[in-house]
Amino acid sequence: MSGFDPEWLALREPIDHAARNARVEREVCAHFAERSSLTIVDLGCGTGSNLRALAPVLSPRQHWHLVDGDATLLMEARRSLINWADARDAGSELLLDKNGREIRVSFECADLTSRDLSFGDITPDLITAAALLDLVSTEWLERLVVASARGRVPLYAVLTYDGVARWRPETALDQRVVDAFDRHQRSDKGFGPALGPIAAETFSALLSRYGYRISQGDSPWQLGSDDSALIDAVTTGFASAAAEIEPDMADAFADWARASTKAQDVVIGHRDIFAVV
Repeated sequence: MSGFDPEWLALREPIDHAARNARVEREVCAHFAERSSLTIVDLGCGTGSNLRALAPVLSPRQHWHLVDGDATLLMEARRSLINWADARDAGSELLLDKNGREIRVSFECADLTSRDLSFGDITPDLITAAALLDLVSTEWLERLVVASARGRVPLYAVLTYDGVARWRPETALDQRVVDAFDRHQRSDKGFGPALGPIAAETFSALLSRYGYRISQGDSPWQLGSDDSALIDAVTTGFASAAAEIEPDMADAFADWARASTKAQDVVIGHRDIFAVV
């Protein structure tokens, strides 16, 4: 999977954090409430946004192991985390102090298609991922669930795209753009044919098959007039992906994007899922 633009990740981070399902997050916190320390593996960590969202509500002492296939994003994660907390550079690791929490952060640049997904070398208490599962294949996702179930490791996936995408006011082309975008989402993103909008339901089915108990809830982006930059980026991204699927419609999709970037509000649907064995 190719890396994402750090500027795009920075643009979406506040909306990602606001969208996370609070009830599901409370269940994560309740599950670990008696723990004074936790080890967490974050898959496809990007610039560390998932850590910044979740670490403030977990145990007083944490070890986060951030894994991504993009070395540039891992460097940006290190820089962003240094700016986010009181930080001490310990060579290969960072030692952070944030609101009374001691957070040790290690970094791993790894190809997740070949990496051992049990993470036996890390012995995690939780494996988490944000905005990742819609990019992976059924085969890869089953590998993750099987490896985690074998070690009885809880899984927490947030912000998995679920196929909901709405602009207001509506236009006649909206659904055609979304349908083409969803087909693009099902293309290979580096893990084999991607799950795209069926990722959350596929994940839930796999978790149930391998003995997990599941808590899940919606975590939609709800974008309004204060989010014009993100609306612009999202709308342009939908149109560009749709045009790759239907090149004969490229001009029409570009016209749609120019009009839809002025939308009053946009909703992009996601699901959050927490599962324990």
